[in-house]
Amino acid sequence: MGTYRALTVDWEGASLRSDIREYSMDDLPDGEVTIRVAYSGVNYKDGLSTIPEAGIVSQYPHVPGIDLAGTVIASSDPSFKEGDEVLVTGYGLGASHPGGFSEFARVPAAWVVPLPSGLTAKAAMAIGTAGFTAALSVHRMEQNGLTPGQGPVLVSGATGGVGSWAVSMLAKSGYEVTASTRKSSEIDYLKKVGARETISPSELEVPGAKSLYRERWAGAVDPVGGPFLTHVLNSVRYGGSVALSGFTGGAELASTVYPFILRGVNLLGIDSVLCPMDVRREVWNRIAAEWKPEEALLDSIVHEISLSDLPAAIAQVLQGRMRGRSVVAMA
Repeated sequence: MGTYRALTVDWEGASLRSDIREYSMDDLPDGEVTIRVAYSGVNYKDGLSTIPEAGIVSQYPHVPGIDLAGTVIASSDPSFKEGDEVLVTGYGLGASHPGGFSEFARVPAAWVVPLPSGLTAKAAMAIGTAGFTAALSVHRMEQNGLTPGQGPVLVSGATGGVGSWAVSMLAKSGYEVTASTRKSSEIDYLKKVGARETISPSELEVPGAKSLYRERWAGAVDPVGGPFLTHVLNSVRYGGSVALSGFTGGAELASTVYPFILRGVNLLGIDSVLCPMDVRREVWNRIAAEWKPEEALLDSIVHEISLSDLPAAIAQVLQGRMRGRSVVAMA
């Protein structure tokens, strides 16, 4: 059998260390579908897998990477055959199961999505888990009544992976997008991605302890959480929705019931990990069609790196210094 390389996180004394290791193909885990990985993406959760206190990974050594795209080289499941182009995001990939920061991967067939027509493996990973989470957020908000023309839609953490893609997808669907970021140097970038307006999170923090603020947002995509979420809930318009997908700003929610019972606000939990396969395929097909990014946008959002560049990229993500998406070319 041949060998392959993978980024591996393992204990070195009392701390975790990342390095590139070589494995035998016999070392691949159980699963029906074996994939030659072309690209993977760098996500915040991948960074958390290098921090033992985060509780993302229970056993080391571990190969991170919560998404991948590539070509099937072997399958014992009739749904997939050699040569099929596929992608995998969520489920146990990169958490309880070895992930996509590897030249080869073997996964359960139930996790595998056929690569939608019109998307390359690189584009799919430029979008990746972050873009899928953003798309699922918009999809769920529209299911709950959001339509263009209702007013501005707020996106928090807008320079990150989820935020950047949410801005782009909302703009492509005709929404008026307000992007929130503390980084004044990124305003031109956000306008290029599709934001009509940019604001600092400090502008959303109304002084005092009012239970409700003036109605301002038709909806909001929030991958940040924390105190920011409280202010957003208190200023969403009647019947509007907030799609919550992260907690980089904190896991606590200090709110009252008033936004929900006086304005009918919907707080939508966005889970891109165990999202059902029928919804997963529907959303990926929307990404490949109406939300498909232009090449110029991909160039402005995406940074291609190599396997050896991964440790530095993961550190950037954990420090909040990553703009857009980093994709890892495995070839």
